[in-house]
Amino acid sequence: MRNCDSKKLRPNLIPKTLVPENQETPIHLVSGDIISDKLFYRRNHFPYPSFTSSFYFLPIEGQVHISKVFSLQEIYSMPAKTIKVVLECSGDKRELFKPKVYGEQWGKGAISQGIWKGVSLKTLLQYTGLLDNAKEIVFEGYDNGRRPDSNKLYNFSRSLPIEKALDPDTIIAYEYNNHPISFKHGFPLRLIVPGWYAMASVKWIKKIIIIDKEFKGPFQDIDYVYYPNQENDNGKVPVTTINVNSTIQYPLNMQLLHSGVYEIKGIAWTGEGQITMVEISIDGGQTWNKCKLTSSFEKHSWIRWNYTWNALKKGEYTIKSKAADSKGNVQPLEPIWNRKGYGYNAIDHIKVKIE
Repeated sequence: MRNCDSKKLRPNLIPKTLVPENQETPIHLVSGDIISDKLFYRRNHFPYPSFTSSFYFLPIEGQVHISKVFSLQEIYSMPAKTIKVVLECSGDKRELFKPKVYGEQWGKGAISQGIWKGVSLKTLLQYTGLLDNAKEIVFEGYDNGRRPDSNKLYNFSRSLPIEKALDPDTIIAYEYNNHPISFKHGFPLRLIVPGWYAMASVKWIKKIIIIDKEFKGPFQDIDYVYYPNQENDNGKVPVTTINVNSTIQYPLNMQLLHSGVYEIKGIAWTGEGQITMVEISIDGGQTWNKCKLTSSFEKHSWIRWNYTWNALKKGEYTIKSKAADSKGNVQPLEPIWNRKGYGYNAIDHIKVKIE
């Protein structure tokens, strides 16, 4: 059986921009369920922040019974929660939209997965309490800068509704893959919001503010919003839950292959429920066959899959993958086009030629 020898590969991140740093994971060239820190994709709106971590404290204020400032030592001493989570940029696969949309032209690698350890936000909030009028929780990061549409200085800030914030799996993380989170991924504390696109997982948390109204920051109310119309903002809705999706990792797109037996493989993931089926088509979508799911189900992680292909006839082939989840979501033939290019999840496809 032919396959790529992943043990010999030494892939690097694929750069998009350097300041701010935006680089994607070479998702087609990595194996396993855990992405190393060095190969975890990087998404930033601003240059890396500057602050003194040795004097780091985390304040929680606003609509609480008791405002409190937590030291790192206090947070480390609380009951810890460890979860494997897939984080996907909402702009993942943006370059595939037709017609094209403006924004970082991500390929298929603005997605990574690993093991995060921290304290549940619900646990942390037990020390402050929430007032009855609390509606949303705002997370402000240390990263800041000027947006293209304004000369005003902004910190990257996002909010969560109370219900999502109090989900036991929403954590304030301080470790990744059994090591302290690296600076480039949010050291010393990063919010992890399983099931939501990764813009919600705010890095370098500066403070947490509980508010009694809807948060209207630009990274909540302007960016990370689905705009279905090119001409106006009618029908806009916020970007939240990850769409069901899949990616073919091998073979590579436009690869030349000799006739033989090949293992087509990839990953599939979803924001809610679990992946229940992945299908593959070798003939451009005319017929479909079930793939073998090769990794066990874990609540917030991707599923690995493969399919054995007897590629004996010469010619060009369009291979497609389609995932479905337990909530009844199925990858569509075409993505739902939106002006900012979020949430692409159309059936994945590649082309290969058997010589």
